[in-house]
Amino acid sequence: MSERRLAGIWMDTQNAIVVKNHDIESAYKFFLCDPVKRDVQGGNSSEKNANNVEQTNTMKFFKQLESLITNTEELYLTGTGDIQEQFKHHLADTAQFKNLKVTLDTAQQMSPEQVLETVKKHFGE
Repeated sequence: MSERRLAGIWMDTQNAIVVKNHDIESAYKFFLCDPVKRDVQGGNSSEKNANNVEQTNTMKFFKQLESLITNTEELYLTGTGDIQEQFKHHLADTAQFKNLKVTLDTAQQMSPEQVLETVKKHFGE
């Protein structure tokens, strides 16, 4: 079992599944966190308003994920599309996470159990 604090996230633009091997105090074995869902709001009167709401919702989504990976030393980030790349750049621009080692990958939709197994395999657990 690793002494490092590790985490993995599978994400798309609407959901994220987070797996980690630590809580605030110490490292144990990998476990699933509660899924993170992104707020989606529609019906805005203008493109500018819709874009602002989109940006706000993305930041809230990223902040929720940040709270789950606090104290993580190494992150495996995978999913569909380019949202995980956006999140990686967001972390690099955030003082608390700028030294976090992030491995970027792509993967189709997975169940929480598949994400758990993929993250464990990635870290050799």
